[in-house]
Amino acid sequence: MTDDDGAAASAARVTYRGPADEQVTSDPTRIRALAHPIRLELLDVLDDRGEVTATECAAAIGESVASCSYHLRMLAKHGYIEQVDRPGREKPWKTVSSSRSQVIDRNAAGSVHAVSAMAGIHVHRQADRIQSWLQRAPQLPVDDIDVSSVMGSSFYATHEELRKFRDDLLELSRRFDGRWQHPEQRPDGSVPVQLFAVLNIDPDRGGPAKSTGAPEAPGVAEAPGATTAQGTGSSRPPVESDQ
Repeated sequence: MTDDDGAAASAARVTYRGPADEQVTSDPTRIRALAHPIRLELLDVLDDRGEVTATECAAAIGESVASCSYHLRMLAKHGYIEQVDRPGREKPWKTVSSSRSQVIDRNAAGSVHAVSAMAGIHVHRQADRIQSWLQRAPQLPVDDIDVSSVMGSSFYATHEELRKFRDDLLELSRRFDGRWQHPEQRPDGSVPVQLFAVLNIDPDRGGPAKSTGAPEAPGVAEAPGATTAQGTGSSRPPVESDQ
């Protein structure tokens, strides 16, 4: 098999291709290793702080040092983090990439199950975060709430159109790349923002649409700031945990 043949075979198995600095994982074993709440919390801490020791992680997430050390080693074993070689008794850890995606490998047994399980944990974590934000919204600055949105939309599209739509949305979010890790890149007045979205084909709406001439029912986006508009939100299918 030539290099070109190998690249073509890989493309047939995995349809998503991220930027060069994004860690794209399709191995079900590695994805299952990531699908643990404590490990995801540890990655959040490392993404936010850069280089962090197990002791510092324990203080940040409220777990024991022994527990954090174990889960950090598991993350390192599967290639998500690495130790920093610097003087001192306890060496810190850092992420291999601050941008990570878990994607389906069509030829790997258990791939869809592993990615779906990972996505389920991500959805629960985001739902908890969003519910907490909504409960606190009346006490938060009105300007912060006015620019926030909860969006939804329903439409018909082909697989090719959905891939293009997904990639377009990801490209929009990448205009802010680097600002999370590099404060000097943030313009005056910038604030931390979280985006969570799901783009999926609805299995309960039947097969391909047949043209009837009737107008498509729009989705309605409702924003806490009393703004309503038609719109949609998206992320690559299970899961993006990008910062």
